[in-house]
Amino acid sequence: MEALFYNKLENGEVQCQLCPHNCIIKEDNNGVCKVRTNDHGILVAQNYGLVSSIGFDPIEKKPLYHFYPGSEILSVGSIGCNLKCKFCQNWEISQSSVDDLSRDSKMYSPEMIVELAKSREENVGIAFTYNEPTVFYEFMLDTAKLAKKNGLNNVMISNGYINSKPLEELMPYIDAFNIDLKSFSEYFFTEYTKSQLEPVKETLKAIVEAQKHLEITNLVIPSLNDDPEEYSKMINWLYANLGENIVLHISRYFPTYKLSIEATSIEKMIKLGQIAKEKLKYVYLGNMLLEEGNNTYCSNCKELVVKRSGYSSKSVSINSEGNCMNCGNHILNFIKK
Repeated sequence: MEALFYNKLENGEVQCQLCPHNCIIKEDNNGVCKVRTNDHGILVAQNYGLVSSIGFDPIEKKPLYHFYPGSEILSVGSIGCNLKCKFCQNWEISQSSVDDLSRDSKMYSPEMIVELAKSREENVGIAFTYNEPTVFYEFMLDTAKLAKKNGLNNVMISNGYINSKPLEELMPYIDAFNIDLKSFSEYFFTEYTKSQLEPVKETLKAIVEAQKHLEITNLVIPSLNDDPEEYSKMINWLYANLGENIVLHISRYFPTYKLSIEATSIEKMIKLGQIAKEKLKYVYLGNMLLEEGNNTYCSNCKELVVKRSGYSSKSVSINSEGNCMNCGNHILNFIKK
């Protein structure tokens, strides 16, 4: 399928304008993502409809804690990524090309995805996840449009590395985002992801300005992005630009892919969580078995309102309007009916 957002250049080259890499691609070559190809001067989305992973997940697994907690969502992933993270957990699909994985993947149409999502009454929608959804933009957009017509929610789990125009066109069809803010250091982004920080910050601000539900994940890697002073700067920026109600998931790192640094200590996780809580009302600690880091408490009266164990959750003291039953403070906008 012909890709969206590109310009034709001289000598048969094209320039992709989907993400901030703005790759200039020669004929028969791919962009950084490995899945957008110059085919005789036409930019082609090679991975359109190619699904590497699909299944129903607890929505907490995305992670989304303030968007229909206790629900399930159909998760869909393809192939490729526009980042080169040395610590990628899904590197088998994100760092592969269509040629690498086409035999292990299946073709789906948007209609097939939507029909599967509608097959289970408890399912609230579709999550575009596993690999970076930006690089299967056309398939995500077509599927999300059809899903909205069928009364389903759409969720994008993303690194946020997308240009403003594609994001703007996609925005009306996505109900919730979880954006992976990998660090607050330009050096970290350049050295460990082969990307840049500023475009991700712009994406975060655009999502909030569009009044879409947003939660943020930050994977804490020892010695690379766990400096308390730098962390405070990140939290201050989130507070100033996105507001105190933004949901932050601080996730514990474990060695994977090309990075063999030892796992993040529990003590470091708790310390950074305390820094975040100085400004933000809703901070969670992920990838670790600490009940206190996963439950939702009312930011006003500290009442336990949603109790979590693993990926399951149970409403304890919150009404159908998303308000604390003890003091009436509004906490959640999206409640499972």
